[in-house]
Amino acid sequence: MDQQTDQQLIETTLKGDSRAFDLLVQRYQDRLVHSLEHTLSSREDALDIAQQAFMLAWQKLASYRGDSSFYSWLYRIAFNAAASHFRRPVVSAGSLDHLHDVAGIELTDASTVAGPAHAMEQAEEILQVRRALQQLPEEFRHPLILREIDGFSYEQIADILSIPTGTVRSRIFRARQELLERLSRDRRFDTD
Repeated sequence: MDQQTDQQLIETTLKGDSRAFDLLVQRYQDRLVHSLEHTLSSREDALDIAQQAFMLAWQKLASYRGDSSFYSWLYRIAFNAAASHFRRPVVSAGSLDHLHDVAGIELTDASTVAGPAHAMEQAEEILQVRRALQQLPEEFRHPLILREIDGFSYEQIADILSIPTGTVRSRIFRARQELLERLSRDRRFDTD
């Protein structure tokens, strides 16, 4: 079953086999959590939003039209969930146990698999880039992450963010410029 396309897994899920949706979760959970972690700067928030996005995708699966890839559709759900998460004073997301009970889905934290030596080697560089990314205005940060980290096309980003493709291109250009300036400035201060 895990060799099936996303569309085949969706169709199987809609026919009542929740194991097919489990395979979609396994296929995309690490990528989604990783993307959200860059956007939200918190692994815990990223795991919460990813869990919420998978729950919403499970509930709305019948509305998936296939106009974009399943991951683009899922990411849009996650992006909207993250935006709602930070607009509300209290988040009413379900627990991981609820997701497991409803759909048999269990998100895993892949960061616990890597050894501490590997994590320490890249920690400082990753921290500098994350700090610089978080300093970017949200309107520039999101398109840049979608393009550079998630590998979405400009058209897919335009669809996810509901903005014109030309706007995506200009925001990514400005985001790259600002990110490079911030990283250069940070490195200058580090060497002084």
